[in-house]
Amino acid sequence: MLGLSCRRWQHTFCFLLLCLGGLTVPAAAQRFAAIGDYGYAGPAERDVANLVKSWDPEFIITLGDNNYELGDSTTIDQNVGQYYHEYIGNYHGRYGPSASTNRFFPVPGNHDYYTNNGEPYRRYFTLPGNGRYYDFVRDNVHFFAVNSDPLEPDGITAGSVQGRWLQAALAAAPEPWKVVYLHHAPYSSGWHGNTAALQWPFKQWGASVVLAGHDHHYERLVVDDFPYFINGLGGRSLYRLRTPLPESKFSFTGEYGAMLLNASPDSLTLQFFTRNRTLIDRYTLFRAGSATPTLYPLFPNPVQETATVEFFLPAATTVELRVLNALGQEIARLREGEQAPGWHRASWPRNGLAAGVYYVQLRGSGFARVVRAVLL
Repeated sequence: MLGLSCRRWQHTFCFLLLCLGGLTVPAAAQRFAAIGDYGYAGPAERDVANLVKSWDPEFIITLGDNNYELGDSTTIDQNVGQYYHEYIGNYHGRYGPSASTNRFFPVPGNHDYYTNNGEPYRRYFTLPGNGRYYDFVRDNVHFFAVNSDPLEPDGITAGSVQGRWLQAALAAAPEPWKVVYLHHAPYSSGWHGNTAALQWPFKQWGASVVLAGHDHHYERLVVDDFPYFINGLGGRSLYRLRTPLPESKFSFTGEYGAMLLNASPDSLTLQFFTRNRTLIDRYTLFRAGSATPTLYPLFPNPVQETATVEFFLPAATTVELRVLNALGQEIARLREGEQAPGWHRASWPRNGLAAGVYYVQLRGSGFARVVRAVLL
């Protein structure tokens, strides 16, 4: 109901803005979640699932190991459908209704292959392509699901049938963000370590970021100025870290959690939250600066206590950065006056503001930009 209510308010407010002065309201950011190594029924997976659902993501991607321990057909529904059935298209399990359209896009992990080479996994999910590796598009994001298991019949090296498929698909994709995700991590400071066979030239092929699991920790790495993430804290167990790789920029293994990603035409923000809703890490990818003033989706969103607002100015100019309620009334001013060209960041503390839908507006001479915020 919150999502429906927000959309109604957004339509009303957009109409009000247009009537008041023809302001443009960019499309809301694409919000999706990523979970990894999660498929083990119990309190940890339940808590992570509740965290993910609290974000009301448009869809969920998984980073493998969907069905512990053996990938068997007798356990897959309790390990997956029990917690995520409302996102799964063509769901026929016993835990509740199916999604009207599929909003759950997994990749297989090694545990999914332990029974009949992953046959229960392929029967349970209705996925694009051959169901083992595939791609799909949602607004300005193109997703590429890679099967990293050595049993993949089309291979897992850069020169394999699967590798050549990814290279060609990335080259042909026009979307600004190209997210590659798989189970085995190309680079990892965790227990399993690097998977050399999967150190494909993702950057040269045109990918924006690579997400992986397998090791049960969270890690952000930058290899040759290209970002890799490990997100294996979805519910099974917690692994210790080995000596961090030189490419490792941040790591965490203290609690279960999931990633929330927000994509706009100009930025992709990746955040990791623990199951008790603590923000552990945040990383934002930016495209080249826009030729016009740009206000980016704030984070985190939904907001609990404090949010960060980012905007880009191609030239020095005088601006006002304001918070408005659903009636268009100003309730806070975050920035005003002459601002230098480039990227800018402002903090918006909640300060006891009531739950609901609000808008952040960047206004200057001849332009206005607005993004939506949901306060929980």
